[in-house]
Amino acid sequence: MKILVLNGSPKREKSDTMHITRAFLDGMKDAGRQDINVIHVADKRIEYCSGCFSCMRNGGTCIYDDDMRDVLEEILKSDILLFNFPLYCYGMPAQLKALLDRTLPLSSMAMRKAGDRYEHVEQADFSRLRYVMICGCGFPNAKRNFEPAVAQFELCFPSNRLIITVPESPMFNAPEAAAVTAPRLASVRTAGRQYAETGTIDCDLLAEIGSPMIPEETYAAIVNGGV
Repeated sequence: MKILVLNGSPKREKSDTMHITRAFLDGMKDAGRQDINVIHVADKRIEYCSGCFSCMRNGGTCIYDDDMRDVLEEILKSDILLFNFPLYCYGMPAQLKALLDRTLPLSSMAMRKAGDRYEHVEQADFSRLRYVMICGCGFPNAKRNFEPAVAQFELCFPSNRLIITVPESPMFNAPEAAAVTAPRLASVRTAGRQYAETGTIDCDLLAEIGSPMIPEETYAAIVNGGV
């Protein structure tokens, strides 16, 4: 299976959230061979979309000749797109949002009704593609934090999607927190194996992964320098 990881963190490999993604991918590899390509979006030259819609009218060619052309080629060759990013102002970092905006060449100007909303018709058949969002945040719980990012991902990818959100994610970069982060990463690895084998993750396991690793008040006190 060909997996394209789009790492939206400016920290690249040192991203808190990449610890979660690496564990998930290790689980997928436990289930079988995977062809994994990681793109650190911060290393790419991707212009901001100008909204000219030239790409949607001329068969998918953007007016900008930058690294996004290679990224689109990688997307078209992939089976799974995995979006890895930390929560920035309740959404994805600017570099990754710019990349997402520049996927417009994959759509046409034509629209169709899907349920109670409209969406653009694709310029190719992407029905084989699956979409994974792994997002971490620095707050001690998930309440009223991830909802905007989750809603955007659900609208962009209405089907074949998996969403994993993890609070307290800076702990993954703290060696002294290994007593609680190692078991959580083991659960994420189990989830990756489940996903590779079945295309789904057990609801209870997903809820565990998305729960605080230490009591919320303790985490907040540590961040605030009170412990």
